Amino acid sequence: MRETEKLTGMVIKVSPVGEMDKRLVILTRERGKITAFARGARRPGNPFMAVSRPFAFGQFSLYAGRDSYTLQSAEISNYFEELAADMECTCFGSYFLEFADYYSRENIDETGLLKLLYQSVRALLKPALNNQMVLRIFELKAMVLNGEYTEKPPRQVSDSANYAWEYVIGSPIEHLYTFTLTEPVLLEFSRCVEINKKRYVDREFHSLEILQTMMGSKVLK
Repeated sequence: MRETEKLTGMVIKVSPVGEMDKRLVILTRERGKITAFARGARRPGNPFMAVSRPFAFGQFSLYAGRDSYTLQSAEISNYFEELAADMECTCFGSYFLEFADYYSRENIDETGLLKLLYQSVRALLKPALNNQMVLRIFELKAMVLNGEYTEKPPRQVSDSANYAWEYVIGSPIEHLYTFTLTEPVLLEFSRCVEINKKRYVDREFHSLEILQTMMGSKVLK
């Protein structure tokens, strides 16, 4: 009998398989990015229906196969259901999932990236925080975790923008979303993050394109 492995993680991608199953990509703390199949998850009333959707965070019990896992059960501690009530937040969150999928790897400890993803999605639900600021902080810290960043902003900026850059780089993830920026400073900070991203990230993100189309000129570039 195969042993069950318990992993803590968040579902970052879901796709249908066959007539009734789902293929899940889960970012886990212990094993990095894994693929897991939820058998019968598309069948009405199946217990996997709720757990096999994006943003579901908790502990997953899985059987390990050669190249993938099979989901046995899950204890979800946060579904982030509040996102569904705000289309803008949902779009930002979807981009975070796609960005995490880009940076995460298999069979490595991804505690930092998982914690960043969880805290960033939580930050989207805080009315006091500007979602575009949350996005830029998330992008920069994700690049820092992957070792792809400059210690100083890549262009000349104000002291406030420089401090924000250094704060995001050096602060623990739990303390990232404890400040706000004025619009001019956020614009400076955002432009620097975008320069850094163009330097190190060689991919276009479909969810970001949707977000930019939806928000138009309000999206900082």
